[in-house]
Amino acid sequence: MRIGIDIDNCISNFNDELLKEYLKHDKELRNTGIINESPEYIRKGMFDWTEEEEKSFYNSNIESIVRKLKPLEGAVYYIKKLKEDGHEIYIITGRDNGEYANPYNLTEEWLNKYDINYDKLILTNAYDKHAKTEKCLENNIDLMIEDSTNISLDLISNGIKVYTMNTRYNQKDKTLDRVSEWKEIYERISELNKKEYSKKVNIILDTDIYNECDDQFALSYLLKSQDKFNIEAITIAPYHHDNSISIQEGIDKSYNEVIKICNWLNFDYTNKVFKGSTDYISNNYNEENEAVGKIIEIVNKNDKTYILAIGAITNIALAIRKEPKIIEKIEVVWLGGHSFLMKDNREFNFRQDVQAVKTIFESKVKLTITPCKNVASNLRTSIYELEHFLKGKGELCDYLCQRFYNDGIHGIQERRIIWDISVIAYMINKEWFETEEISCPNINADTSYETTENNHKITIVNYLNVDKIFKDLFDKLGSKTAK
Repeated sequence: MRIGIDIDNCISNFNDELLKEYLKHDKELRNTGIINESPEYIRKGMFDWTEEEEKSFYNSNIESIVRKLKPLEGAVYYIKKLKEDGHEIYIITGRDNGEYANPYNLTEEWLNKYDINYDKLILTNAYDKHAKTEKCLENNIDLMIEDSTNISLDLISNGIKVYTMNTRYNQKDKTLDRVSEWKEIYERISELNKKEYSKKVNIILDTDIYNECDDQFALSYLLKSQDKFNIEAITIAPYHHDNSISIQEGIDKSYNEVIKICNWLNFDYTNKVFKGSTDYISNNYNEENEAVGKIIEIVNKNDKTYILAIGAITNIALAIRKEPKIIEKIEVVWLGGHSFLMKDNREFNFRQDVQAVKTIFESKVKLTITPCKNVASNLRTSIYELEHFLKGKGELCDYLCQRFYNDGIHGIQERRIIWDISVIAYMINKEWFETEEISCPNINADTSYETTENNHKITIVNYLNVDKIFKDLFDKLGSKTAK
């Protein structure tokens, strides 16, 4: 789950510290004390100061007051536990309001001082009640923890779930879903997460990850999107380049690559990663292997499993051959072949094992294909863009930049297409894609498609929103959960 948290009065003791400083200054000013015990806010009528007196004191002292803030009881501990449970923490605070010289640095220093774990820090204008809502929508926040009544109501009216931190100054609206302490917040989120977990889709990722550099981005993207997915397994697909390492060596290197990325992202890969086929169905390969066995096992235990294939589709085809009934419980989402605008499908994932593709097509399994040329090929980026968004944000991010620049297969390149993220993005938000349901084509001897009219239906992706996909990718990969 992606959780947004306000700082003042949600993580920090802002009201308590502010009141303490106001009481101290009141003694120096007129020593009349509190004249209104229950104003809407401390700054509005609690003391008998003039508006000019209050504003002058506030503006002159707010930075020093904020530096003295301490975390609320349990806040640091339970935010850390939420992170350990796999949630993403977005600190969304209204300090970009002209009251601080450098609000981002001030806030970042305070969060670091108290070792508060978070993925991203976002500043908004506290006096614009809709500003946090915009940031929550932009960053796909599932739940916001907030203390302001007006901001809470605006968030709720825009479909964002809110826990409103109970304070003496936000009691007018009785409809708010209130929380009073961090132990309660943690317990409620844990219970909510159990309900949400049952809504997540079951995923198997089938990848030839050591082949180039795009699979590394795809796996990282998947692991950073666990709020949407139950990742059941990562299976290793075969690949082979002329004058390159053997398929078995590629399988072994891919396996190790998966483990490395799982470790960087603190993903427990115990009984999750499985080596697959060491040859192709086109070469009459039909042997038992861990990946094929595990695909069948997982599919049989679930009501529905999505298999995301970003390499040769051999493992999935073999699983269907060995247990044809699994087609009733799976959906295959594959990056492979080209669009119908191309004269053939001499594309790496397709041409490596044409017989496996035919097996998938003939099985009538529910299938979505993202073509490479003319569709996924739009996902082109540069080392300069990557370094701008990712460099220096952890070992994983630095590794992805290095691997992109030199993938070990095609040499140094400043620009590349990272095709494989398309399949992950499709599962994250289908609204970023335009698709078409067509009659399943036949495959000619030259790998070209032959259109049909009366075959079973498959789905073809015709367009993807590059900007939205890259924004989501960079936001997730650049967050602090990566080592």
